[in-house]
Amino acid sequence: MSDVLERFLRYVRYDTQADERSTTYPSTPGQLVLLRDLANELRAIGLADVTMDEHGCVMATIPSTTARQVPTIGFIAHVDTSPEMSGANVKPIVHRAYDGRDLVLPDDPTLVLRLADNPDLAEQLGHDIVTASGLTLLGADDKAGVAEIVTAAAYLVQHHEIPHGAIRIGFTPDEEVGRGTLHFDVARFGAACAYTLDGGSRGEVESESFSADAMTVTFHGFNTHPGYAKGRMVNAIKLAAEFITRLPADSLSPETTAGREGFVHPYVLQAGVDRTAVRLLIRDFDRQGLLDKEAFLEGLARAVVEQHPASRVDLAIEESYRNMREVLDRQPEIAGLAAEAVRRAGLQVRTKPIRGGTDGSKLSFMGLPTPNLFAGEHNFHSRLEWVSVQDMEKAAEVIVHLCRVWAEER
Repeated sequence: MSDVLERFLRYVRYDTQADERSTTYPSTPGQLVLLRDLANELRAIGLADVTMDEHGCVMATIPSTTARQVPTIGFIAHVDTSPEMSGANVKPIVHRAYDGRDLVLPDDPTLVLRLADNPDLAEQLGHDIVTASGLTLLGADDKAGVAEIVTAAAYLVQHHEIPHGAIRIGFTPDEEVGRGTLHFDVARFGAACAYTLDGGSRGEVESESFSADAMTVTFHGFNTHPGYAKGRMVNAIKLAAEFITRLPADSLSPETTAGREGFVHPYVLQAGVDRTAVRLLIRDFDRQGLLDKEAFLEGLARAVVEQHPASRVDLAIEESYRNMREVLDRQPEIAGLAAEAVRRAGLQVRTKPIRGGTDGSKLSFMGLPTPNLFAGEHNFHSRLEWVSVQDMEKAAEVIVHLCRVWAEER
């Protein structure tokens, strides 16, 4: 599995940063460049039925090596990187044989990856750690998953003695802006289930995610010349500020919650005196929790405008994704076989809810049950993002074991 590092270092040099403001699909042209090159690479290593559709979705097949009737399974990863941090001119650095030392990122020496700040590094002693140089994110989310899938696919093509059914491979754009499955053709993919490679610490098998909505709260005021505004102006910026100030300071936010706690998160403000819109992320592990948080936010917003009779507020809610556990609990074998593959790779199985979502959150409700497996990613969306080479190798190994496990009689 040693080829995984070479592939990863090659992929992260592509600028595939997504753009949630874009109206194109994919949202940025760099994603198509990598997707085309991946399609060519899959052809070169011997996969069949390699296609890239007009939306950039790449699909391919590793043919079955057994006469048994085995369900077709799939492996999926996304090529885009976070819109929150630059992915241009990534300069990956491999820090060999990590021994607990501080890793100073040379292009910004104020950025230091410290064991004291990153407890997961304690498990990486002796590993080779890959970071960026300090000016960009690394792109392990999710190019680590892409590299692991391609590496495992190449290995399976070279080792026909390994029994497995048909394996489908899928690479998608725009997961980071919530559009990764918008044009994903589940019927054409043709698998009974799939696994995304888009998780963190080695051994993780994740079959539960947040349920997620987005809410836009738009305050309408009245603007006039500020020199003659007494008794007339209603400043929508101040209304929005009052709304945000009424949010709890010690709970219900990303910075104050963990585990199974949900949150609300104001993250975009489009401000003007006449009209100010606050966009919020709403997260919980069950649907009622989402509804409760939405009702709470509506109450806060309406309480603000009640104090200002010349103002009004509009609220709009968009569904983002739902907890994939609602689907995966009906077919526990899918995650169970993944856990067995992790054990065969010599790792301890870790299960925990994802405090976020993956393409699998939506795919599961589209008829393709899709839990998430570890890819070795840490410090997502950050200039301090890092990944262990040995964890990437193990993730590729787990893919191979999982293909074999599905082909065994049970």
